[in-house]
Amino acid sequence: MPSTAEEIDETKYQFYNISKFPRCVGAIDCTHIKIQSPGGNDAENYRNRKGFFSINTQVICNANLMITNIVCRWPGASHDANIFRNSNIHNKFENGEFGNALLLGDSGYGVKSYMMTPLANPQSPAEHLYNEAQIRTRNVIERCFGVWKRRFPILSLGIRLSVDKVEAIVVACAVLHNVACSMSDVEPLNEEAAEDNVDPDHHGNVGNINGGNGAVRQMLITNHFQQLCNRN
Repeated sequence: MPSTAEEIDETKYQFYNISKFPRCVGAIDCTHIKIQSPGGNDAENYRNRKGFFSINTQVICNANLMITNIVCRWPGASHDANIFRNSNIHNKFENGEFGNALLLGDSGYGVKSYMMTPLANPQSPAEHLYNEAQIRTRNVIERCFGVWKRRFPILSLGIRLSVDKVEAIVVACAVLHNVACSMSDVEPLNEEAAEDNVDPDHHGNVGNINGGNGAVRQMLITNHFQQLCNRN
């Protein structure tokens, strides 16, 4: 993740250039890495909603598809939002270490002052513009998953090793992916907008239950996206 003020500002600028979404420093989502049954009493914890055994891996990427944060240790049955709540990056955002910077997530994440999710039922032109910008900007994480898994097909085909070795391999593939990105390596062919394993409804509507946490999102809509609508 960006750490200095200069790095944070540069990351925000790169994300803003995608679809004019302000203050974003990362797009977050989880992807399932297929594994063989680990056996033992806890084996079923690794069976995900699609019915295969996996490790549910949380990834944050930047606008250049580089992986800036990864958590690879949770069984496939774990919910994305629960993985985030128990991660170090969650604590850093809760403690304000990134200032007013934002993460972009899908509806599986609860909206927070630092986590922007799409609106369930946008009504006004500004709300529609917010959703369009949020979805287009967040799409970099799906593109990241697609490029990452095409570079390292084992991440899609499955890893038939012990869980601890799987975790090490996944993180190593993330590091090598970043090296490839930093060296402007040619992306694998057949890039698509969405990840091969994505399930459009695998999160439910958790992110739409926000309590009093939607104030920052509403402020963005009112102060930023409404102004963009007015200019047009």
